[in-house]
Amino acid sequence: MTSTDGTARPAIPRFLAQLWGREDPTPRRGPRPTLTVRDIGRAAVAIADERGADAVSMKAIATALGLTTMSLYRYVESKEDVVEVMVDTAFGPADPSWTSTGTWRERLTAWALADAARGREHPWLVAIPLSRPPVGPNTLSWTDTGLAAFDETGLSGQQKLSALLLVDGFVRQHVRQASQMGMLEASVTGAGNSYGTMVGEFVDHRLPHLAEAIADEAPDHDDDFFTTELTFGLTVILDGLAVLVDDA
Repeated sequence: MTSTDGTARPAIPRFLAQLWGREDPTPRRGPRPTLTVRDIGRAAVAIADERGADAVSMKAIATALGLTTMSLYRYVESKEDVVEVMVDTAFGPADPSWTSTGTWRERLTAWALADAARGREHPWLVAIPLSRPPVGPNTLSWTDTGLAAFDETGLSGQQKLSALLLVDGFVRQHVRQASQMGMLEASVTGAGNSYGTMVGEFVDHRLPHLAEAIADEAPDHDDDFFTTELTFGLTVILDGLAVLVDDA
């Protein structure tokens, strides 16, 4: 297949053709499919949410759907295809209202908070390895909606993409870090179990800068580590982007 300028167009994988509602360009023989790739994605998400992304396998998905492992290959070519489908399914479609009103800063904040909430709901999203950038309809809708936050800022298309990548990268790393530290949820016991309190048991004059920082920490800082650090990081990034927008 060629494009309008005569160059060869890449073949669209079967799972992407289904996700985007296109006809499968290479029909296969055999019984009519009874599932869709979205069904496979939902099964994979359920497994990852319950047992972690490492538990997601073709066999586990087939078992959950009451199929044989080999039958899944009528819908997807590889485990990499499944990963992209499950990521697209877990994100779901973006909500245009996140970036439809308010200042660019308010719009981008709303998008980032939604991004963080999705990562908090499915922590494996920020840890699962991808073999290629996801191009499913849901994930691209998130990109498109995020870019809308920069409408009327005067930034170039590349600057908008880079700025959105910066914000998304911070959010993903924050979710990953909070998950690794076991602090995705607000503390139910308060500062008694805070990082600062625990580290304070071991810090003395040999670590003077750390001791000073911990002593100056707000008493309730770790009551909701996730939100506190997310807000701080976003504020710093948005302050930097404000300089870029002002100069545009």
